[in-house]
Amino acid sequence: MAAAARQAGHPTWYGQPFVLQDATTWGTPAETVETIYTSRRGRTYTVQIQAWRNLLMRGRQGCPMHTQPLTLLRVRWLDAAGQPVFKRELWLVVVGARRNELTLLEVQQAYRQRYDLEHFFRFGKQRLLLASFQTPDDERAANWLQLSQLAYTQLYLSRTLVNSSPRPWERYLPSRPTTVATPTMTQRAFAAIIRPFGTPAAAPKRRGNAPGRAKGTCPGPRPRHPVVKKTASAAKKTPNQAQTG
Repeated sequence: MAAAARQAGHPTWYGQPFVLQDATTWGTPAETVETIYTSRRGRTYTVQIQAWRNLLMRGRQGCPMHTQPLTLLRVRWLDAAGQPVFKRELWLVVVGARRNELTLLEVQQAYRQRYDLEHFFRFGKQRLLLASFQTPDDERAANWLQLSQLAYTQLYLSRTLVNSSPRPWERYLPSRPTTVATPTMTQRAFAAIIRPFGTPAAAPKRRGNAPGRAKGTCPGPRPRHPVVKKTASAAKKTPNQAQTG
């Protein structure tokens, strides 16, 4: 019996293109959600979220993306008259094996927390030494990140115990209420907050020279890792397109 004819060419990975700037290529969304949002000033907005599932993006050499299907979200904010609030729409991408477990509202609300996260990283790097600990050990780097997060949590919980204490060059600035102390103000007064609690630790004692490694100990060289280099070709922007899977 003759063998089945083999199909020539590369296997098909991508389908029809999905161009963000061309609405005719979008097709029917897999899911649509609409909710009402009220701002702090009392203004009411309508948030519309559309989702297309199992799309594929073109990768690059060394980073194949045809094995990583994604969910694409389109978020629109409308005012009371039904007009768009922002000039450009918001596009979000959800990647991962458990991406379908998240609702569209959870994805949109999680992205809104990005503003607070950016402030934490800025303050952590400037005041909490978040990026100052240099180590080749991933576990120690993760532990240092958790210590910085615990320090920031302590500052957040102590924000209501801080009184306004401006520095000499800040005495002409408008005074802030004690209930909205900034992380920097809380860190400046944190020593006075924890001083009444005391410490169970004993006073430090002087010690001699460390014995060092035992004679004959040879830990060996550290494991080598590939060097990450940024080339000019990698810095070029790729077309903002996705393909249906």
